[in-house]
Amino acid sequence: MRELTPIEVLIVEDDLRVAEINRRFLEKADGFQLVGIAATGEEAKDWLEVLQPQLVLLDVYLPDMKGIELVWHIRQHYKHVDIIMVTAAGEIEIVQEALRGGVFDYLVKPILFDRFTRSLKNYRNHLQTLTNHRHLDQHQVDLLLRYTGQAPVPSLSVVLPKGIDPMTLEKVVQIVRDHSGGGLTAEQVGARMGASRTTARRYLEYLVSINRLKADLSYGTVGRPERKYFAV
Repeated sequence: MRELTPIEVLIVEDDLRVAEINRRFLEKADGFQLVGIAATGEEAKDWLEVLQPQLVLLDVYLPDMKGIELVWHIRQHYKHVDIIMVTAAGEIEIVQEALRGGVFDYLVKPILFDRFTRSLKNYRNHLQTLTNHRHLDQHQVDLLLRYTGQAPVPSLSVVLPKGIDPMTLEKVVQIVRDHSGGGLTAEQVGARMGASRTTARRYLEYLVSINRLKADLSYGTVGRPERKYFAV
């Protein structure tokens, strides 16, 4: 299996604080190299012409143009450049047009570190598959479509069970992953997220069911065994 060279990334974001957060997140992801930060659409066009990065992290709301305009500019002039939207724009029309423009992923602010890095990991896996194969079977094509978010998905109303909020879900994952000890109980997670043990357990068990977390029984010296949750 051939290893990929570092993936060059251009950040297009006019909010300096958000651009800095994206930069720090990117630095913690293996296999990626920041080559520039553009604060406007025109500046992004200049960076694209000079650097021709492999990946662009693109905001929708720029001072001089909509990020969607830049998506179509990239598609017209730089077909080899991939795009991940990182934006506060959640309007369905904008999401639809971004998908039509072939964006690899669409991240809605505020971005959680876990979701950000998962997107980059999927993108790296996507490129690795393309690099290591000259011909793909149906299963491999399905995997590529899943990576890019283009595979068929259920209605948004059934993506998550009732009572499961996506933002809280990612927060629970991050709480467990940030813990360096031997797993956390539902009560401990609840205390960290500011919720009851019952609420925390509901999220934790759902995450176990979709293989985002794992669980095991911990036998202490006194009392009943406790169910603890670990990062996968």
